[in-house]
Amino acid sequence: MIIPLTLMTATTAFLKPDVTRLIKSDARYSLTVQGKPFFVKGAGGSAGLDLLVQAGGNSIRTWGAENLQRDLDEAHKRGIKVTAGIWLQHADVFDYSDKAKVREQFEMARKVVEQFKDHPALLMWAFGNEMEGYAEANDPNVWRAVNDIAKMAKTIDPNHPTMTVIAEIGAARIPSINKYCPDIDIIGINSYGGAASVAKRYAEIGGTKPYILTEFGPLGPWERPKTPWNAPVEPTSTEKVDMYRTAYQNAVLGNPQKCLGAYVFLWGNKQEGTSTWFGMFLKDGNKTPAVDVMTEFWTGKKPANLSPTITPISLAPAPENYIYKTGQTITANIKTTDPNNDTLKTTWVLTSETEVYLTAGRDEKVPLDYPDALVSSTTNQATFKLPAKPGNFRVFAYVYDGKGAAATANIPLQTK
Repeated sequence: MIIPLTLMTATTAFLKPDVTRLIKSDARYSLTVQGKPFFVKGAGGSAGLDLLVQAGGNSIRTWGAENLQRDLDEAHKRGIKVTAGIWLQHADVFDYSDKAKVREQFEMARKVVEQFKDHPALLMWAFGNEMEGYAEANDPNVWRAVNDIAKMAKTIDPNHPTMTVIAEIGAARIPSINKYCPDIDIIGINSYGGAASVAKRYAEIGGTKPYILTEFGPLGPWERPKTPWNAPVEPTSTEKVDMYRTAYQNAVLGNPQKCLGAYVFLWGNKQEGTSTWFGMFLKDGNKTPAVDVMTEFWTGKKPANLSPTITPISLAPAPENYIYKTGQTITANIKTTDPNNDTLKTTWVLTSETEVYLTAGRDEKVPLDYPDALVSSTTNQATFKLPAKPGNFRVFAYVYDGKGAAATANIPLQTK
C-alpha cells in the first residue's frame, strides 16, 4: 500500500531536505550529508532503533514504502538516516514487457519520490530488491524500467542518490546495469556466502559504480548442508559471528575505493529458514552475538554485556542422519559459556520443520511447537519424547544471560 498524496502530513510538506552527495575523488567514492562525510553503518529493518543508535548504527534500509512516513519520522527523531526502498515487482512474477503494468509501477514510484523527497531523514532511494529474478538477469526490459524510475527520481529529487539492489553479482547483473542503467548511482549488493569475495569479484566482472553491501549475514539456508529430507543445517549464533565478521572485513572495509558502507541483515526477527536464522534479535527482544560483532565494527569497542556462546547441539542416541522412531526418547546436549560470567538459563523447544522455504522477503509459515515433548531440562541438557507421528522436526536451545543477551542453536531430526 502506498500512502496517497492527499494524506501527506504537514511535516512532510514543509521539511527541508538534508542533501546527500556522491563524491568521487581520484578513484575513491564517498558520501556526504550536508557536506559532512557519511559512511553507512546500517541495518535492514525498522525495529529497535534506539538499540541501533546505542550500537553505533547511523542508518536503516527499508524494502518498500508502506510505512515510509513512520520510518522516516522515527529515524529523524534519533538522528539517523533512511535508505528508502521502493519495491519493484520481481521478473519471475511480473511481465516487464507489459508497458501498461510497467507504467503503473513507474507512477507508483513517482508518487513516493514526490511525497518523501524533502524529508530530512532521507539518505537515498533504493529502487527494487532483487527484482531481476534469480536466473540470467539479462532482460533489458527490467533494467530499462529500473533506469526510467531512477531518471525520473533524479529529475524530481536532485538531492539524493539513486540505487538499485540486486541478488549477488553473477550472471548478467553488472554488465546489464553498466549498459542500461546510467541513472543508477550506486549498486546495492545482497550477498551472504559470497560476501567475503564480493570486492574481488565485482572488480573482475567489470563493476565501475560504487556499491553498498545491502544485505549480509550468516550463510543462507540455500548455502548450507541439507539433511536427506532437505532441511538446512543452521549454524549456531556463535558460528555466525565469524560469518558477519568475514563479510564486513572483506566486502566493506576491504574495498574503501568502491564501498560506501553496509546494511546488516536483519535488525529484528523473522521466520526465514527457521525463526532464528537471520534475525539479530530473538522474538522476545534479546540480542544475539551478531549485534555484538556489529557494535564493535561501528564503535570500535565491544559492548559491555556480551552475548553467551553456544556449541552445536548433539543428540543421543545418534542414529545416522538423526532419524528416529516415532515416540522415541532422546537427549539433547550443548555447552555454553558467558564472557561476563553471568548465570545462564536455557529454554528448550521442539518444533515441526519449516514446510516451505522461501526467499526474497516472502513470508514463511511459522512451524508448530510441541511443548508436551519436553520431559526435563537443565542449562546444558534436555530430554524429549518425540511425537507419536512421523514427521520432520527441529530441537532449539535458547540460552539467556538474564541481561538482554542470548545464544541459539538448533538441529533437525526426523521420525519414522
